Amino acid sequence: MRYILMSHVDDSALTEMAPEALQATMERFVSFTRALAESGVLRGAEQLHSADTATTVRNRRGEVLLTDGPYAELTESFGGFWIVEAADLDTALKYAAGCPAADFGSVEVRALTELG
Repeated sequence: MRYILMSHVDDSALTEMAPEALQATMERFVSFTRALAESGVLRGAEQLHSADTATTVRNRRGEVLLTDGPYAELTESFGGFWIVEAADLDTALKYAAGCPAADFGSVEVRALTELG
């Protein structure tokens, strides 16, 4: 079964890091992603730009409404994701526990629905 691991990170935690610590953290994300790929379970991964670059789209009463920024005020924002193949939820949770985002944010794990 495929699962998505979604990192939610407090952007201030990253911006408050010393440059060396930030670089080390980014390297941990690369190492985490590489380890998933080398183990053969990685099906996709992407890092997102910060939430303040988002545009939210809503359709209301026939009108398209655009809002700059994320759809809600949050302390943590969606920062990226990994799609992994795992035998079960417990295995996917073990992968998520190894994600650096779990150290200063959170990693949400959800099973993916097969389309088609």
